[in-house]
Amino acid sequence: MHDLTPAAELLHGQETMVYADSGYQGIEKREEMKSKAIGFRVAMRPGKRRALPDTPEGRLDDLIETAKAHIRAKGEHPFRVIKRQFGFQKTRLRGMLKNGCKVNVLAALANLFMARHLLLCKT
Repeated sequence: MHDLTPAAELLHGQETMVYADSGYQGIEKREEMKSKAIGFRVAMRPGKRRALPDTPEGRLDDLIETAKAHIRAKGEHPFRVIKRQFGFQKTRLRGMLKNGCKVNVLAALANLFMARHLLLCKT
């Protein structure tokens, strides 16, 4: 299933701005999104970004793309911790309830892992 297919179900309706990777190109043109007053900040495709001209406008576009990437990285970092630190890249089918519980525990552990420096500070 493509990322755009369930995109409308992922939004709760009170968003004013949505940041997404280049897989969501054209999301604002979909029928279910036209009625929503949401601003979409979708990343440029990598090939198009590399082809930006070396002009003031091209450098500005590149800075805008860098800002989008910095904002998206904040939301992607917990998934990197879950995948790399805890090895949850693939899962066996143990039932939706068990897999859901495991993901919830891993998300809580990822929060603790990312905050470990704050928790271990010596005063």
